[in-house]
Amino acid sequence: MDLTEFSDIAPFTDEEADAALTRLSNHPNTKWISKFIFPDKPETFLGEVLRNIHTVDQFQSVVMAKAIQWVIDTSMTDFSYDGLENLQALDGKYIAMSNHRDIILDPALVQIILQQNHLPETQICVGDNLLKFKSVELLIRSNRMIKVIRGISARELYLSSQLLSRYIRETVTSGTSSVWIAQRQGRTKDGLDTTEQGLLKMLDMSGTKGFVENFKELNILPMSISYEYEPCDVMKARELLISRSQKYVKGETEDLESIMTGIRQPKGHVHLTIGKPLTEEEIHEASLCDKNDRYQQIRHLVDRRVIEGYKLWKTNYMAYDMVYATDKYAAEYTPEDLEAFKSYVAKQFLRVEPNLNRMDLADIFLHIYSNPVLAKEQLD
Repeated sequence: MDLTEFSDIAPFTDEEADAALTRLSNHPNTKWISKFIFPDKPETFLGEVLRNIHTVDQFQSVVMAKAIQWVIDTSMTDFSYDGLENLQALDGKYIAMSNHRDIILDPALVQIILQQNHLPETQICVGDNLLKFKSVELLIRSNRMIKVIRGISARELYLSSQLLSRYIRETVTSGTSSVWIAQRQGRTKDGLDTTEQGLLKMLDMSGTKGFVENFKELNILPMSISYEYEPCDVMKARELLISRSQKYVKGETEDLESIMTGIRQPKGHVHLTIGKPLTEEEIHEASLCDKNDRYQQIRHLVDRRVIEGYKLWKTNYMAYDMVYATDKYAAEYTPEDLEAFKSYVAKQFLRVEPNLNRMDLADIFLHIYSNPVLAKEQLD
C-alpha cells in the first residue's frame, strides 16, 4: 500500500517509529514511567529498551503489551471478554466500531486481546487534539495511530474526511490492517452510546461501488466496553454540568490529565464484548431506504449491537435504583454494596470545585451509570 498520499495521517512506519522512540528514550518522564511499568528494574530500563526497539511490532510486544497488562493488574479487579470468534471469522479485514469511554484504554484493551490470541493488531483512529504534546504524538503514532484531524473549517473537514475515508478503506480492503474507530467523536460522557451518522457517511464516501458493497467490504464489527467504575466519571459529570450554563472550554492539559486519570483510576470489573459484524442482508435492507435513512438504519444496527453487548455491573443497577427511586434491581446488590457506592460518589465529588451544585452534579453522575441499564431496557 502506497502511503505517500496519507503520510500526514498514517501511523509511523518502522523507520519513523525507530527515530521517534529514540527521542522518547531521552524524555525526562521516561524514568518515572519505567518505575511504574517495570518496578523490579532500574529507572533507566525503559529508556534503554526504547533505544533498542526498531520496529512497531517490537514496540507493541516489548513495551505496550507490558504497559497495558500493568494497567489491568493495578487498576482493575479483572478484565474479561467474549465474542472472539466473531472477529476471527473476518480474516483480519474489519472495522472495529466501538463505544468510547476512555481515551486510551478502549482501543488498548482490544490490542491486548488480539496479541494474547496471536492475531494481528489493528490501527487506531485518534483525534489530533491529543497531539498537542510532542512526546504523546511520538508515542501514539508509533502505536499504530491514524490521525483524525479536528477543529477545522467545514471545507477542510470535508477534504480531510475524504482522505481519512480512503485511507481506512484501502487499509482494510487490502488486508494491510484492520482499524479500530469510536462510534462517535469524543468519549461518551452521559452513558448513552450512539453512533454518529456522519461517521457512516464518511466511511461510505470513499466507496466506488454500490451502497451494499461499499459497507459489506468494510466488515463493520461493533464492540462494547463496560467499566464497573467509569474512567474519569466525575470529570465527565463536571464537564456536562458546566456545559449547561456556558460553553465548556478545555484546559491546556485537560486531555493529558484525562489520559492519566483513566489509566490510574480503579475501574473494578471491565468487560469487552466483540459483537457480530453487520450482515449483507442487514446492509441490503438499509439500502432500500431513502438516502439519509440508509445511514440511519446502519446507525441503529451498530447502536443495537453495542447496547446488546453491555455487561451491567452492580454500579449500574444501584445508580438506576437511586435515579428512579426504586428497588427494581435490588436483587443485584446488597445494602453494603449500596452504602459503599454512595461513599464512592461522595469521595469523587471532593475532586471538583465546591461551588458546583451538588444535586445537579449527582444527577448527571448517577445517569452516567444508570443509562446503560435504561438502554438495555429500551431494546425490549
